[in-house]
Amino acid sequence: MRIDRLLFFLRFAKSRTLAQGWAEAGHIRVNGRRVEKASLPIVTGDVITMPIGETVVTLKLLSMPFRRGPASEAQLCYQLID
Repeated sequence: MRIDRLLFFLRFAKSRTLAQGWAEAGHIRVNGRRVEKASLPIVTGDVITMPIGETVVTLKLLSMPFRRGPASEAQLCYQLID
């Protein structure tokens, strides 16, 4: 799954266009490497780091979401890392 689609499905971005902008601006890291393309494939087990507002969020992907469902469903797909 693409990084922009994943962030949209996990409800971190309100739109895929917004998620694409974050990725192409280099604001996101996957497994410590800077993301420069929204088409970067993401797999289960990847660690994603990104700024959300004034904080930096790091999460580990536990499973792939199949759709943009309710927040409770999206939260089961990742684990926040402190």
